Amino acid sequence: MSSTIFALSTKPGRAAIGVVRILGSHSKHIYHNLTKSRLPPVPRQASLRKLYGKQGVLDHAVTLYFNGPKSYTGEDSLELHLHGGTAIVKAVLDAIGKLHSPKDGVLIRYAEQGEFSRRAFMNGRLDLTEVEGIRELIDAETETQRLGAMDSLSGNTKKLMQRWRSDIVNNVALITTVIDFGEEHDLEETSQLIKQVDLNIESLILEIKDYCKRVKGSEILRSGIGVCLTGPPNAGKLSLLNELGSSDLAIVSDEAGTTRDIIDVAMDISGYKVIVGDTAGIRDLLEASAIEQEGIRRAKLHAVLRDLIVAVLSGPEEINDEFRKHISLLQETGKPILIVVNKIDLWENIDTTEIQSKFAADLSVDPNCIYPISCLSGTGLDALRDQLVARFKELSLSTESDPVVISARALDLLQNDVIYSLEEFRQWSDSDDVVLAAECLRGAVEGIGKITGDAVGVEEILGVVFSSFCIGK
Repeated sequence: MSSTIFALSTKPGRAAIGVVRILGSHSKHIYHNLTKSRLPPVPRQASLRKLYGKQGVLDHAVTLYFNGPKSYTGEDSLELHLHGGTAIVKAVLDAIGKLHSPKDGVLIRYAEQGEFSRRAFMNGRLDLTEVEGIRELIDAETETQRLGAMDSLSGNTKKLMQRWRSDIVNNVALITTVIDFGEEHDLEETSQLIKQVDLNIESLILEIKDYCKRVKGSEILRSGIGVCLTGPPNAGKLSLLNELGSSDLAIVSDEAGTTRDIIDVAMDISGYKVIVGDTAGIRDLLEASAIEQEGIRRAKLHAVLRDLIVAVLSGPEEINDEFRKHISLLQETGKPILIVVNKIDLWENIDTTEIQSKFAADLSVDPNCIYPISCLSGTGLDALRDQLVARFKELSLSTESDPVVISARALDLLQNDVIYSLEEFRQWSDSDDVVLAAECLRGAVEGIGKITGDAVGVEEILGVVFSSFCIGK
C-alpha cells in the first residue's frame, strides 16, 4: 500500500490563507481525526470545520474532499484551506504527521517534490507533456508564456504527439506487410509501397522540424527577449526605459555620460518578457574619461549580443561621428534596429515624415525604421510599442499563431530520437533491408513514447521531470 502524502501547497510564510493538500487512501482518516466528525466528508463540497490537535482547536478551516478516481490524481484527496499564519500551518502539518502509525497500517508522510503530479501521471490522469505544461504554467511570468504553457496543459501537445505516433505506426504496418508477405507481391508493388512510406516519412520529418523551429523561437519567450538601448549621451534612453516599463525604473539625470555600466531591467511589454539593457552614451572617445570609454566599449559589445537594438537620439541635437560608425557596424550584423528620435516636443511645426527623412539620410537607414517620439508628452509611444510587439513576434516565430512551448527534454527527444530515427529510415529504405528500415520507425515511436511517458523503461526520466516541481504540486 502506498503512503498517504501531505504538503503545504501555498508559499510558506505569513499569508491570508495556507492550503494543505492530502492525497491517498487515508485522506478520510485524517479528515475524521482533525475535525472530530463522525460523518464522512461530502465530495466536492466546501465545508467550514474546526480542526483539532492534542492542544485543542488549531484553526477554523474550509475543507474540500475529492473521491478517487474523480480527482486531480485519481486518488482520494483532501484540501484544508487554513488561515495563513506560520504557527497555524505548522500546527496543522504537525498534527497530520502524528497520525502516521505503521503498526496500524496507517502510512502518512510529507510529500516529495512533484509527488502529487507524479501520482497523477502514474494513475494515467496526465501524460508527461501535460505534467510539464503545469510546471511551465506555474513558472509563467507573462501572458505569452502562459499561452504557451496552456497549450500543453490543455492536451494539445499530447494530441499532436499521438497523431505523429499514429502516423509512424501506420507506416510501420505498411513496411511489415512487405516483410511478412513480400513473396505474395511482385517487385513493382513492393517498390511502390516502400516509396509511398518514404514520401509519408519525408513529409512527417518536415512537419516535425518546422515544429522544432517554432519551439526554438518560442524559447526566447522563457528567457526574455534581449533589447539594447543605445544612443548618444543624454538622448533620453532612461526616460524611454521608464516609459516602456510604465514606472520609474531608473534615475534620470540631465548630466551627459551618467550611465557607465549596463543597466538590465526585466519588464513585461504587452505580454512579452523583455530584458532591456541601458548602456553608456556613445560619443567621441577623445571627449570621454577613461571610465566612460570603458562604458562605451561595453555598450558597443552589448548591442551586438542582444536580439533587438533600439537606438535613441535627441532630435534637436547633431549626431556625432562615433554614433554614426556605431550604427553602421550594427547594420552589418543583421540585427533588427529601431531608431527612436526623442524630444520632438522641442520642435515646432515639423512633420513626422520630415523627421524620418532627415535622420534616414543622416544615418543611411530605411525611413520606416525611424520612430519620432516624445517621452515628455507621450507622442509616438503607442506606435513604438506596437512596432516592438511586432518585432517580438518575429523574433519568437509567433507572428501567425500562439507560441509553442515544450520542455528542453521533449525538444531534445524530438531532435535526437524521433527525427534522427526517421532520417535513418530514409537511408535504409533505399536498400533491400526493410527489416532495419522498420526498426528505425519503431525507434521513432519509442522516442515519442519517451516524450509522453508511454515508453517502456521511462522510469529513469521521471525523476528529472518532477525534480523541478515544488513540494505541494
